[in-house]
Amino acid sequence: MTAGEPLLMASDLRKHFRTPQGLVRAVDGVSFDLEPGETLGLVGESGSGKSTIAYTVVGIYSATSGQLVFKWGDISKGFRERPRQVKREIQIVFQDPGSSLNPRQAIGDIVGMPISVHRLAHGRKRSSMVRELVESVGLPAEYVGKYPRAIGGGEKQLVGIARALATDPSLVVLDEPTSALDVSMQARILNLLIEMQRRRNLTYLFITHDLGIMRNMATRIAILYLGKICEVAPGVEFFEKPLHPYTQMLLSSIPVVSHEEESLKPQRVQSRGEIPSPVNLPSGCGFHPRCVHALPGCSEQDPPVWPQGEGHSVRCHLYKKPDGHAG
Repeated sequence: MTAGEPLLMASDLRKHFRTPQGLVRAVDGVSFDLEPGETLGLVGESGSGKSTIAYTVVGIYSATSGQLVFKWGDISKGFRERPRQVKREIQIVFQDPGSSLNPRQAIGDIVGMPISVHRLAHGRKRSSMVRELVESVGLPAEYVGKYPRAIGGGEKQLVGIARALATDPSLVVLDEPTSALDVSMQARILNLLIEMQRRRNLTYLFITHDLGIMRNMATRIAILYLGKICEVAPGVEFFEKPLHPYTQMLLSSIPVVSHEEESLKPQRVQSRGEIPSPVNLPSGCGFHPRCVHALPGCSEQDPPVWPQGEGHSVRCHLYKKPDGHAG
């Protein structure tokens, strides 16, 4: 990796699963890059492929095809090149804090395990690092002796964040880290993530279905639908100028509590139908059965990605000019 290059870059990334019901194209030709220090939000409904992308980035899955390049090389088939260094540099915070922690291990052992695995410290130095990590996420130092069953769900997620930070990573994948928590704990954790990113120069790949969270967290936002990215835009522009009908539908469905917030939303777009079965995908554009603006060709041809300005692109036939250039 040289100066000016993305920290992470996906190119035509695909992950397919064979099931008794048929082939599931969970991720089907996704391309994006992630610059050092930024937050890319991957947003979509359940079944859109966002968690599959997360698990491919951290090496739980191997890609079916395409490239996923991180610093030293292609990691799409697993961490074959410099595996210890890549595993140290890429960490993940899981959605369910309860199931992601070993109930038979004390908090100190959970947070300290990555330190031991990567041989970063031992003995008193390791113990000191563990206490500092626990305190850095807002938990008392005495929590190192507690077990997960003795603390709440939000505190468990704080432990998960401390564990992810133990190796001093450059990239943290956040797989819906606040979805199982109450509103006050969500705010606490989001503020912590923002502070940690500033202090440690972290890069986040933030997986979520909640666009409201992305308004304050994301540098850029990518919308996923049926394993494909249908729109990518810088954070502010995304909310001010949404282009794809699916993006407009999602934004118009966000609940608000004031007239001022309501005025910022796009014109109400009627939500039609549900996301199709992943083993029985529609022909052409996957969104056309639900789209209020569908054109005759939408059911026949999957649209390419059309650039719409600096950092903004959309996969939709509505933005193709007659001369074949982006609209």
